[in-house]
Amino acid sequence: MKTIKTKDEMRAVSAKLISQGRTFGLVPTMGYLHKGHISLIESSKKKCDATIISIFVNPIQFGPGEDYDKYPRDTQRDIEIALKEEVDFVFIPESKEMYLKNHLTYVNIEKMDKVMCGHFRENHFRGVSTVVLKLFNIIKPDYVFFGEKDFQQLTIIKKMVNDLDVDVKIVSCKTIREPDGLAMSSRNKYLSEKERKNAAILYNTILFAEKEIKKGCKDLEEIKKECLEILNQNEFIKKIDYFDFRDPETLDECESAHGSLHDILIASAVYIGETRLIDNKVVLL
Repeated sequence: MKTIKTKDEMRAVSAKLISQGRTFGLVPTMGYLHKGHISLIESSKKKCDATIISIFVNPIQFGPGEDYDKYPRDTQRDIEIALKEEVDFVFIPESKEMYLKNHLTYVNIEKMDKVMCGHFRENHFRGVSTVVLKLFNIIKPDYVFFGEKDFQQLTIIKKMVNDLDVDVKIVSCKTIREPDGLAMSSRNKYLSEKERKNAAILYNTILFAEKEIKKGCKDLEEIKKECLEILNQNEFIKKIDYFDFRDPETLDECESAHGSLHDILIASAVYIGETRLIDNKVVLL
């Protein structure tokens, strides 16, 4: 395994892989790797001749007062995990390498970046889309692997790739969960012991909503009201940003399950203590 820190070296490695006719996959991460990341690495290894992971805590996707400075970091641990998983290359650039002093160019995905998490985290998806496109341009992977836990991010990246004719294939991978259902996330380490024991309520409430839809309840507002009551009754949930029913392709809000031609995305973001957790599930109709 080779560790790479500069864009020029990363481009040289990619050019060599391309000249050899080898397919290669990219797993973009912000580090502090867990089983969810490992599942993406495994998917890449099955599909591609070589696998590259990037580790970069992207400053421009964090807003004022968010957790950029305290976001969990352990580069040596990440490198050891990557080595164990037989990753071929790890790209670990510094911020000054990714963003030059007078960086002025950003990628905006209209409409989709203003709902759900985008409503509460201004410019978050502008930062995500910008860094992801930069990684695509630097590395030029054949395939890129994203987890479905960050469903809005995944949908926005797919839209960007389609709209801007980016020559890469996006592979979506199932959310990896703890035994009690909690979606694996680097931010889970922020949870206290009691908060962690209560964190699965988010996914359980989403499952309750799915069950109500599949039972035949078409009134999504009524289901939402019941779900908010369930969440608000838990003393560890300090704030609910949203609990939405949306079209999984457009992220448009679904007003009713009656006669829907599309599957329905159930997505929510809540604060358990001071930790913001997100989760989702697509209901297949």
